[in-house]
Amino acid sequence: MNSASVSGAPHPSSELETGSQASSRGRIVAWAAWDWGSAAFNAVMTTFVFTVYLTSDAFGGEDRASAVLGGALAIAGLAIALLAPVTGQRSDAGGRRKLWLGVNTAAVALLTGLCFFVFPQPGFLILGVTLIALGNVFFEFAGVNYNAMLAQISTPKNIGKVSGFGWASGYLGGIVALLIVLQLFVQPSFEWFGSATADGLNIRLVAVFSALWFLIFALPVLFAVPELPATAAAGRLGFLASYGLLFRRIKAIYATSPHTIYFLLASAVFRDGLAAVFTFGGIIAAGTFGFALPQVIFFAIFGNVVAAAGAVLGGFLDDRVGPKAVIIGSLVGLLVAGTLILVLGNADHVFFGTAWAGSTTFWVFGLFLCLFVGPAQSSSRAYLARLAPHGESGELFGLYATTGRAVSFLAPALFTLCIAIATPLVAAGEAQRWGILGIMVVLLAGLLVLLPVKSPGKAPIAVVPSS
Repeated sequence: MNSASVSGAPHPSSELETGSQASSRGRIVAWAAWDWGSAAFNAVMTTFVFTVYLTSDAFGGEDRASAVLGGALAIAGLAIALLAPVTGQRSDAGGRRKLWLGVNTAAVALLTGLCFFVFPQPGFLILGVTLIALGNVFFEFAGVNYNAMLAQISTPKNIGKVSGFGWASGYLGGIVALLIVLQLFVQPSFEWFGSATADGLNIRLVAVFSALWFLIFALPVLFAVPELPATAAAGRLGFLASYGLLFRRIKAIYATSPHTIYFLLASAVFRDGLAAVFTFGGIIAAGTFGFALPQVIFFAIFGNVVAAAGAVLGGFLDDRVGPKAVIIGSLVGLLVAGTLILVLGNADHVFFGTAWAGSTTFWVFGLFLCLFVGPAQSSSRAYLARLAPHGESGELFGLYATTGRAVSFLAPALFTLCIAIATPLVAAGEAQRWGILGIMVVLLAGLLVLLPVKSPGKAPIAVVPSS
């Protein structure tokens, strides 16, 4: 195998090759700062703080509020799946990748800040879920342009490290933002007006903090990375006509680089399993292993640190052995760690004469899960960037978002199904643990679909029509 194949160096017609001269440490740091700032929306607003506030009894009951929020996010997911490829295509063609990254980021920050006006009353539930759902839509649109920039600020020799550095920045940014929120607003270490809980003021101020955090850290990339040049066909197509071009390009990609399509499908499956590791990790820690809320939070913090370290390490390996090898190794590691958690459960064990409490099982192998999630996510992004034709990264990452959304039901559905099957067959309190099996099935399916897909160094770059 030649060195180009091992390193994943692309065909000269890829956007990565043409953008390789633009790589610099300053641009890479500025680009990764966006990931650091975006964690305020991901971790604070949609995962740990504001959605928990929205689904509290103050908004009409946990069940009703959760159902309304879930419905709004489902509609948002459908909008993302339908619109992401075309918005990416149009920003590519118009030479407006950076512009639309800025516009969509500003929209997320504005919607996040407006959450300050969501008072803890049932009448404000619709406003709250609408703001969060719209924030998710614009966040995904921004992410399409952000991911597409990876080819502009990296080279064939460092794209793995750059992608891993970005993922690690997101993990660490989430930890810092959460710690600040906990210390200033949720469990304040000193009294100030932002710690007042009347009318949910402290949580509403979290929204203002998150908006400013994201906006401030998103600014560097808008100044440091140059705009993508416009193509000759820019501006000729109407919005609906863009879908006709999209379908022609998908057909052309399949005809000239079918493994690009195969990778989009494989990554959609295993990325759903990766998302489920974090989605259901806290639930399993509390329900199966008896972690109290403070323990769950501590595990989340340590888990993000380990995931960040894994993303950095995976990035270095990516540039040496190629992204496919890193993804396969990570998926195998996830399957081994998940299987051990499933088999060992919360029972006490003795290893080499040393007593091992059930909770230790989750701490050890749960952190191993986190270690392998980062490299799989990072190398998946770097894999696709290597396959992007010149000037088409936005559209390709739009398809990346769409395929991911299309199968996002798999892991939650199998997690629930495995619990339902296990409930009448195992002792009380043991069924939830078998939900892990559903996540493992999704990861295994993604691995099996990925195995025959060619590495970027062996797969040709797609030839796509310009109009």
